[in-house]
Amino acid sequence: MAERRVAITGLGVVTAAGLGAPALWDVLIGGRSCVRAISLFDPAKFPCRVAGQLDDFSARPFLPKTYRKAVKVMARDTEIAVVAADLAFRDAAIVTRGIDPDHVDVDPKRLGCNIGAGLIAGELDELGRAVNAAVVDGKFDLKLWGREGMLDLTPLWLLKYLPNMPACHVTIIHGAEGPSNNITCGEASGHLSVGEAARWIARGDADVVVAGGAEGKLNPVGLLRQGLLKRLTEAGNDSPGSACRPFDAAASGTVVGEGGGLIVLEDLDRARARSARVYAELVGFGAACDPEGFDVTRRSAGGLDLAVERALADAGITAEEVGLIVAHGTGVPGEDAREAQAWQRVLGDRAGAVPATAVTGAVGSLFAGAGGVAIAAAAMALREQQVPPTVNFAAPAAGCRLNLSSRVRPTEIDYVATGAFAVGGQSAACVLKRPEA
Repeated sequence: MAERRVAITGLGVVTAAGLGAPALWDVLIGGRSCVRAISLFDPAKFPCRVAGQLDDFSARPFLPKTYRKAVKVMARDTEIAVVAADLAFRDAAIVTRGIDPDHVDVDPKRLGCNIGAGLIAGELDELGRAVNAAVVDGKFDLKLWGREGMLDLTPLWLLKYLPNMPACHVTIIHGAEGPSNNITCGEASGHLSVGEAARWIARGDADVVVAGGAEGKLNPVGLLRQGLLKRLTEAGNDSPGSACRPFDAAASGTVVGEGGGLIVLEDLDRARARSARVYAELVGFGAACDPEGFDVTRRSAGGLDLAVERALADAGITAEEVGLIVAHGTGVPGEDAREAQAWQRVLGDRAGAVPATAVTGAVGSLFAGAGGVAIAAAAMALREQQVPPTVNFAAPAAGCRLNLSSRVRPTEIDYVATGAFAVGGQSAACVLKRPEA
């Protein structure tokens, strides 16, 4: 049986730019940054005190009334995924049980879910009581923690922090009974999830899949971890809007962002039969791993060049046919340098000619949520036939030959390549094709 073609018919995006892909696109096209001073908690003791923060955010308005009590066992990461899924299905005009249980128009057994997640950080107000109960004379006692400290945690505590919870809640809400998975490979998770989901559809295991990633590291524990990895900038506290500068000569580190993107993938024939809007076809997927990345103190692009080469081969195209790169671009100098080298190895002499962009300067580093947002931006670029600016890019960092710009560039785009890599050594890439008229 011939493999089925895969369409992107829905985009669900949650970032500091707002809710929905149009909100993200407006910010990107406008060349604006949504990074600002952190107000979710007091960041005064942290060297980096700015972030791409979600304001007044809650999943409650996006949940069926019968399910709203479940918010109390949702970490912020899960809430982001739940909102992104709702936005994606509505954008695709697909009616699931979570949208309208009386008018479902997709077979639940043919509806899948694959969501990338990160290391969900415990909230201090929950952990604080338990930790304090295990401290003696200013020192943490591990045996006392096991014997008494953990008793101060609610019995449902773990249900908030398991990495499969985003996919768990989305499948329950929307009645998805088809293939389901969650991938926890850091910043590569979104591309990996979307690529795997596309293969489910291609081989006939599902008709519709919601896939991508979501994460919310904007809390003291998440900020501390990124600080210890020396990935955060300390230069943007007085000018948050210019703090994160992907591939730029003045880049000094990244900033934490909250958010994610979920994509509705659909059998192309099914999408056409219902006259759905098709943003793009997903025609190529590749993944790789660089063992050097296992040492998190070393800057690695996770073998991104190999992942991109595999995605291009899967799409059946050459580097000469790529019309746009949506890069990862964290703003961490060593990481950006390795990523630029990866793209340059794949594209060769065309690296300086193919338009490129990155979204991180606008909304911050979204970690497991980054891939879904990058793919959404790629799909919008195909639809609009425009390359958005790379926010805060002014002059290329040493050795970076990517064709980045601080202005909007209308152009003819047939194929977009987008990729990401994780601290830890994983990488993945996807190729999107302009839909046929």
